[in-house]
Amino acid sequence: MKITLLDLIEQRKSIKESLRARIEKVLDHGKFIMGPEILELEKALSRITGSKHTYSSSSGTDSLLIALMAFGTKRNDAVFLPSLTWTSCAEVIALIGAKPVFVDVDKESYNISTDDLEKKILMIRKSKKYKAKVIMAVDLYGLPANYRALKTLSKKYKINLLADAAQSFGAKTQDGNVGNLAEITTTSFFPSKPLGCYGDGGALFTNNSLLAKRINSIRLHGTEKNKHDVKRLGINGRMDTLQAAILLAKLSIFQKEIKLRNIVADQYDIFLSKNIITPKRFSGKRSAWAQYTIRVKRRRKLMEYLKRHSIPSAIYYPKPLHQQNAYKKFTDNPQLLENSEQLSREVLSLPMHPNLKKEQIIFISEKINRFYE
Repeated sequence: MKITLLDLIEQRKSIKESLRARIEKVLDHGKFIMGPEILELEKALSRITGSKHTYSSSSGTDSLLIALMAFGTKRNDAVFLPSLTWTSCAEVIALIGAKPVFVDVDKESYNISTDDLEKKILMIRKSKKYKAKVIMAVDLYGLPANYRALKTLSKKYKINLLADAAQSFGAKTQDGNVGNLAEITTTSFFPSKPLGCYGDGGALFTNNSLLAKRINSIRLHGTEKNKHDVKRLGINGRMDTLQAAILLAKLSIFQKEIKLRNIVADQYDIFLSKNIITPKRFSGKRSAWAQYTIRVKRRRKLMEYLKRHSIPSAIYYPKPLHQQNAYKKFTDNPQLLENSEQLSREVLSLPMHPNLKKEQIIFISEKINRFYE
């Protein structure tokens, strides 16, 4: 039984004709940068999210950088982010000279802890060395963070709210779809994401017209009326037209794939032993299930055991950012983020994709259950 962590090959087969037609159209018109597919994609993404303004970008990382620049983030500003996430979240903060402030995560949702966040905001305000500028929430494994509580803190302390939806695009809450839950939302279209292109790509979403104008300018080298009218510092943050064409082909099956991902997650819940800590479900939220992540003991031994049975697995993430050498200089005092540290030792992501069959899920679950008998 061949089991893959992801399955882009079967997905490609299902859209082969439309994918070929989309790519050939770009090759024919030759507008490889900012071609007509870019605007078509942005309009389609706005329909999915309900966001008024959508701008494609060169990557999820560049999207975060553009968002911080649009907020006017600068040296001696503090940006709050969860420690259990990928390095791109912290590196863009450091690259513009701001201070990353690492926040613990909630043990059940794996997302940023609003309790610890408020403590860190008060700590920064008390120090008077930095200005509390941006909250960067990260929707880990596909589940939207607690944006109701985050908005309350954002308004209370007058801090901008940024949602990193690199793993949660396609998810939704009782308050709306991901892409429409924060002042600015960013996402990534890296190939392994729920909606992925065949290279790097990303997008930004906002309902604020002023922020939208800044975002569009920053991704185009800071230009506005034309390419020689440079109003502000910017970057080359444009998406290639070919990547937009690929995403347009994939959008035809995207909603179906999100539903299938949820079915796969439901089946894991059923077949995994009650001794395994499976992802908690939250009322009013639908995850995009970028990963199906369990918590286990003896993780390394389990991974070796699964590998012997040709079952792949992965760890997102084995070391929290506050423990990474690159970010130690941003920590004034040694921090103990208990949940982030514990989860980094226990989390394990299992095969998750829309084409995962029920018999494969049963096989994976039975092997895990047997390991812990």
